[in-house]
Amino acid sequence: MARAVLDSSVLVSAFLTPRGTPGAVLDVGERGVFVLCLSPAILAETSDVLTRSAQLQARYDYDQPQVARFCEGLRALAQLVTDLPDLAGAVPLDPKDDDIVATAVAARADYLVTGDRRHLLALGEHEGIRIVAPREFLERL
Repeated sequence: MARAVLDSSVLVSAFLTPRGTPGAVLDVGERGVFVLCLSPAILAETSDVLTRSAQLQARYDYDQPQVARFCEGLRALAQLVTDLPDLAGAVPLDPKDDDIVATAVAARADYLVTGDRRHLLALGEHEGIRIVAPREFLERL
């Protein structure tokens, strides 16, 4: 069974538009079609993005308790990876994304699924881990 890390861009999109492609990826994960792997850093970034903007909350009509429940659901669904290798420089154009790649390496993931075209998708792969957009990931499954 494939192992995949979903980055925060995919998780945020799945929360905001559950009927979109990222939501479909999460649904497939909930059905056990692949093993979802996450790290505390990815969960924290997801929560932070969803809670720091009152405008975003107003536009999509959600509150902080809903975000907390979503993140707890992810924590319960996913295999949590906590011992991340130091991969400084793995994402040259955005070093704060190094932890996302490190999560995929530590999880022994087959895929890193992301919406970050500029920094992560541009890499294509890292140590044999395919870095793909949500639509491509669904097609490969």
